[in-house]
Amino acid sequence: MKKLSKKDYKVLGAPTGPLRAEVVVIGSGPGGAITAALLAEAGQDVLLIEEGQYLELESCEAFSLDEMVQKYRNGGITPALGPASVAYVEGKCVGGGSEINSGLYHRTPLKIRERWQKEFNVEGLDDSDINQHFEACEKDVDVSLLPGKAPKASLKLHNGALKRGWKSMEVPRWYKYAKGAKLPTDGKRKSMTRTYIPRFLKSGGTMLPETRIMRLKRHTKGWRVTGTHKNGAHVEIEADVVFSCGGAIQTPALLLRSGINYNIGQSLQLHPTVKVTARFSDVINQPGMGVPVHQVKEFSPDLSFGCSISSLPYLELAMTDHPWHMREVEENWPRMGIYYGMITTNTVGTIRTVPFFKDALVRYKLNKADMRLLSDGMRKLCEMLFETGAQALFPSVRGMEPIWTPENLSRIPAMLPFGKTNLMTIHLFSSCPMGEHIGRTATNSFGKVRTQKDLYISDASLICTAPGVNPQGSVMAYARRNALKFLGKL
Repeated sequence: MKKLSKKDYKVLGAPTGPLRAEVVVIGSGPGGAITAALLAEAGQDVLLIEEGQYLELESCEAFSLDEMVQKYRNGGITPALGPASVAYVEGKCVGGGSEINSGLYHRTPLKIRERWQKEFNVEGLDDSDINQHFEACEKDVDVSLLPGKAPKASLKLHNGALKRGWKSMEVPRWYKYAKGAKLPTDGKRKSMTRTYIPRFLKSGGTMLPETRIMRLKRHTKGWRVTGTHKNGAHVEIEADVVFSCGGAIQTPALLLRSGINYNIGQSLQLHPTVKVTARFSDVINQPGMGVPVHQVKEFSPDLSFGCSISSLPYLELAMTDHPWHMREVEENWPRMGIYYGMITTNTVGTIRTVPFFKDALVRYKLNKADMRLLSDGMRKLCEMLFETGAQALFPSVRGMEPIWTPENLSRIPAMLPFGKTNLMTIHLFSSCPMGEHIGRTATNSFGKVRTQKDLYISDASLICTAPGVNPQGSVMAYARRNALKFLGKL
């Protein structure tokens, strides 16, 4: 077998024979990229495997149809099945979700960490333990506020919230701005391909993209990792240690295919999100306007509000619930923006593998209380948008008439209909929760899989419950903490 040493560091094509590495990291999103970089920098022989392509951040226009094709799994829409299906989004490229998202950054709220400590017995989450990891990651990816005025679409939501007397905030992003920058578009997103992936490769790591790992098998000398390259070639790797970092869907799916199932894939949580497309009298949208950065946290963690990417392809997709009004996009898109209401629930979903099917079966059964909370969120969102001058609102509910005036808000039912509400999420987590509560968790507090030797998880699967904020900052901090724990540096 070919031994991957530092002198060989590179990006591999299809392997022509079996490979060996001390550590295999599966998945190159924030959890995997940070894990691989820190281990390689510590002198470990690391092979980082990614199912998607290795592409430059600028390989296509951000938030475009081309990006959906190049960098998203299933073109950006995969359903979690239930009484009200929820479409979820996963990245599938080197860098994972960091290459396609808005770069908005949150730390895990203290109250959420305290809950995890109480209910899951998670160790190492006190401020004195975890803040150093948040701070280190924030420095590495240049978390910062905008250098100038926020996009108009973002300010619409912010001003609407202030008029209602509700708390609104600018959320920092992982962006690097040049000295003297005045516009939001003057910065560069510090995704994984701009930060931890280069660090990993410069430290002697080896990357194998376009490779789907199907199974892990334990034997006396370590792990056998098997899968398939994009060109159809069989891939086999021998490893001493494996880190699964494929995200809250792909990690449990891999473990289940491998016969590892203790508390795996039984507790998936997400942030169900409903959207409203708004048309204003003034121009709020233009090509390259930048990412909206304001979020309304008056009712957090139960309800949060924000402004979505509102590029032309996204507007066209958002208006599919209103086919008789599709001309609105063609005629008025510079005056339109997409806004969302996001809820936190205690509902849990499941992940199952199905023989002969490539994708996992994901079920997530929202209940009546969830649909009532989503209705409350939609109503509050519409109230804010009317406060700031909206002329027409198009909720993401099939068959619901547009809302033209505040008096029309009575059209929003007290409970949104299960079969007609178009829900989505970009936040998935909790499918392999961490902690010392053996009955509720899949790993210990630092990601080591129970009942398995030398097998770890380092991605959003570990997050115990819905945090009510974008989870990527949490994933990064816990990945750093867990990698250092593995290296004996904590």
